[in-house]
Amino acid sequence: MTDYTTFEHDVLVIGAGGAGLRAAIEASAAGVSVGLICKSLLGKAHTVMAEGGMAAAMGNVDDRDNWRVHFSDTMRGGQYVNNWRMAELHAKEAPERVRELEAWGAVFDRTKDGKILQRNFGGHRYPRLAHVGDRTGLELIRTLQDHGIHQGIDVHMEVTVISLLKDGDRVVGVLAYEREHGRFRVFKAKAVVLATGGVGRAFKITSNSWEGTGDGHALAYHAGAELIDMEFIQFHPTGMVWPPSVRGILVTEGVRGEGGILTNSEGKRFMFDDIPPLYKDQTASDPEEGWRYTQGDKTANRPPELLTRDHVARCINREVKAGRGSPHGGVYLDIAWIKEKLPNAAEHIKKKLPSMYHQFMQLANLDITTTPMEVGPTTHYIMGGIRVDADTQASTLPGLYACGECASGINGANRLGGNSLSDLIVFGKRAGEYAAQFAQQNGHGSIDNGQIERETKRALEPFDREGGDNPFVVQHDLQDMMQAKVGIVRVEEEMQEALAGLRGLKDRAEKCSVTGNIDYNPGWHTALDLRNLLTVSEAITRSAIERKESRGGQFREDYPNKEPEFAKFNIAVKEVNGEMQISHVPLPEMPAELKAVIEEMG
Repeated sequence: MTDYTTFEHDVLVIGAGGAGLRAAIEASAAGVSVGLICKSLLGKAHTVMAEGGMAAAMGNVDDRDNWRVHFSDTMRGGQYVNNWRMAELHAKEAPERVRELEAWGAVFDRTKDGKILQRNFGGHRYPRLAHVGDRTGLELIRTLQDHGIHQGIDVHMEVTVISLLKDGDRVVGVLAYEREHGRFRVFKAKAVVLATGGVGRAFKITSNSWEGTGDGHALAYHAGAELIDMEFIQFHPTGMVWPPSVRGILVTEGVRGEGGILTNSEGKRFMFDDIPPLYKDQTASDPEEGWRYTQGDKTANRPPELLTRDHVARCINREVKAGRGSPHGGVYLDIAWIKEKLPNAAEHIKKKLPSMYHQFMQLANLDITTTPMEVGPTTHYIMGGIRVDADTQASTLPGLYACGECASGINGANRLGGNSLSDLIVFGKRAGEYAAQFAQQNGHGSIDNGQIERETKRALEPFDREGGDNPFVVQHDLQDMMQAKVGIVRVEEEMQEALAGLRGLKDRAEKCSVTGNIDYNPGWHTALDLRNLLTVSEAITRSAIERKESRGGQFREDYPNKEPEFAKFNIAVKEVNGEMQISHVPLPEMPAELKAVIEEMG
């Protein structure tokens, strides 16, 4: 066996975003040795793109808010196929996790009396998102990094994991390579935490950065773990559509939370046509107020632009297809209109949305304080991921834990905006805590040298082939196909075509070739990413075909309604003898006290 550089840790965390950093901090606090692997540079995690805020029922702006309302909102947003225990833990623990960040130095926006300020967001009944302007994710990463560097965590930057190493069924480490020179690294660990983020790079238009290639999902799947809810993809309603070089870059929901409205090419505020009956407890007399939730003798005004993301994305998609879109295939998002009500509107917008102001000025030469933005849906988030235990974040494989976007359960069929950042810190903490416990109770397992040799040989094969496809071309073709056939609106025939297309793309990927040296070779890196992208794309497509209904992030034009039988289980995928197999995992019965909470909240 080649003598690869080997590192040894009690707990190894893969991914240095919000979830991974919080897991590493918690594991280190338990007194175990912790290694942290990041695919790019520390601080460049995709978490920094989460701009609007983190949802926590602190009641600082509206004292009617509490964990029961947050739990109810999360379950309703997820169309009741959520893991109710995760939704409960999240709603109860998020306020304490936010206060913890504040104690560690996070500088949140403030109310006049000095409390953490909270803003409205889609699907949340009350103003609930603690925020730092529109740079909340950046502040989260800064705070966790500043706190984490004092914990004795060993950070391995620009390292990519290509395989989980197993001793029987137990995960005992990983095989990785460092991206600069392509040298392989072996990491031994008593417990491994996956916190690798999402899968957006499987689609053509996405808010995700280049790292979002489904690494954690695919690593767990190929190791034998179970994935659930892979059909549920969240297309964020508002990404940039112009110029082409920035298409898909996120335009935070905070713009709508601060009063931004959506209009079509006819100047019509089209979302008023689409308020579901569920929300029409009492229609506001002033159309600018939107609709009203009614709870007891109190009401809460909500603009229609703050309906759930899946709903808003489909409405925008409909306007564009009907020929009422903007010149570049989107619709208009207008925050400048508030100057009619606010004398110092320009300064207010720059203060509340500094990143959005600079983003549009620098990338599109557009001043959002005077001119509407062009926006359209962008692949943003996957609700599906590794099936985990709600309390411990343990996967279905011993020694393997998952948290953040690569784990699944809390969001059900659709994630509410702002729940992601609080999910990261709530379940990142739990994953680190229980991974450390596992490490304290178990020794290191045995590393299979044969597995290492097989995986390194597979990884190097593109250098040995000549005349194969360019991996960048294969990735481009995959993204085009997934966007066109497994996108916002789905039908059986197109998804079956996508399955056939995936088989062809898999063959091409297995024959693709790269040239040049192993050092600094992005073509080789892309060739290795293809396996993960193809795995998650197949899981998404097969799960979407299996769910013959429309629910949350899955809209089937051939099955436009929700069907009661599909509310009884999650769709799972697992590798069996090299093939992807679909199964149904029954949803556990919700306790009577939580059912009562949902009924109480209406």
